[in-house]
Amino acid sequence: MNGHLLGDARRWRHIALAPTLAVYVLLTALPIANLLALSVSEVRWEAGASQWRGAGITHYAEIGRDQLIRAGLANTALFAGAAVALEMLIGFFLALFVSRVVTGRIAYRTVFLLPILIPGIVIGAIWKLMYNPDFGVINQGLALVGLAGRDWLGEKSLALAAVVVVDVWHWTPFVFLLILAAIESLPQDVFEAARVDGASAWQELRHVTLPMLLPALAVTLLFRLIVSFKVFDEVYLLTGGGPGTATEVVSFTIYRRFFTEDRMGYGAAISVVTLFALALVILAALYGSRRWSRAAT
Repeated sequence: MNGHLLGDARRWRHIALAPTLAVYVLLTALPIANLLALSVSEVRWEAGASQWRGAGITHYAEIGRDQLIRAGLANTALFAGAAVALEMLIGFFLALFVSRVVTGRIAYRTVFLLPILIPGIVIGAIWKLMYNPDFGVINQGLALVGLAGRDWLGEKSLALAAVVVVDVWHWTPFVFLLILAAIESLPQDVFEAARVDGASAWQELRHVTLPMLLPALAVTLLFRLIVSFKVFDEVYLLTGGGPGTATEVVSFTIYRRFFTEDRMGYGAAISVVTLFALALVILAALYGSRRWSRAAT
């Protein structure tokens, strides 16, 4: 009897979720299908209407010869690797610090979370003023200690690093928040047992805290990798892809092709390739995190 009731409950649960799932799949599948169709078409505006003509794989063949795409891929990989690594490292240690603070914990959380609450357009304005080579606060601070200022956003060797700094400042609070929530949900009796056995702080961190945090760390890392590969607003607001192609990223290249050059078919082809590459990164990260978790346990 109980099994029959349980089966009915599951069936009705699936029936209740089916409309929502269908709408979600539809809203996901339709834009992707439209993007695929656009990527093999040439779009021209004539008499106030869009005219689609078949282009085959012409756009995809052009991607391999596009120097801007090559620069964008290299810069995106550098940006994602540097920014995410720093955010995970800083966010983890901030979360570990705050989890062990008794007095002023709420104040620390509030301060550390402030950057993620600021709108992107405001962040761009703030940091562009701070990086200003003439009156920016960063160069003024360097002048106080006798160091020469730099054109942080105008020099090819510094521009990408300057954008990475802004992204780290903006997104580290997100990493901090997720890892802090994971730390505070860990069972305390395990730590008490480790202390009774005479484990040092380093041994407790390495053999107790980190293994139990692996699932949360993997999810946080995966989410940040996905978002970092889609970076656009920092580049658009701070450098516009310059100087030259020093801060050109894939998302900004797609923006150029779509809206600046009005090459919608080619921009769609780049988007499809980027989507496919991002899917591969996600699958590789999921596979790696599972193996990592199994090895740790």
